[in-house]
Amino acid sequence: MERAEVWHVGEELAAAHLQRLGWRILERNWRCPAGELDIVALEPGPEPVVVFCEVKCRIGLGFGPPLEGITTAKVAKLKQVALHWLRAQPSPVRHIRFDGVGVLLTRGAPPVITHVPGIGR
Repeated sequence: MERAEVWHVGEELAAAHLQRLGWRILERNWRCPAGELDIVALEPGPEPVVVFCEVKCRIGLGFGPPLEGITTAKVAKLKQVALHWLRAQPSPVRHIRFDGVGVLLTRGAPPVITHVPGIGR
């Protein structure tokens, strides 16, 4: 599988996972001069939360689990890009969170999705 295909499959699986949780996908691959947001989703509830999801996908564990790819520097960049997204919204957003979603694709096995809420606190 080519790298771009792995990335695409991983994001599709991550978005489907969030939708199964009852979340609404607001944006995918949102870009601005500061960078890109993989998925922006709305977690429903009495006080809905806009969640900025960083997705990492790997086709094996040779470089470690997918979520190990979300470094402190990557979280800082995610927060910077999220500020651009928030400024672009027509109305204020009250609650936000940053989550990591790791997708492991292993030949002959079902995908393994690991969702970690609240990365980079």
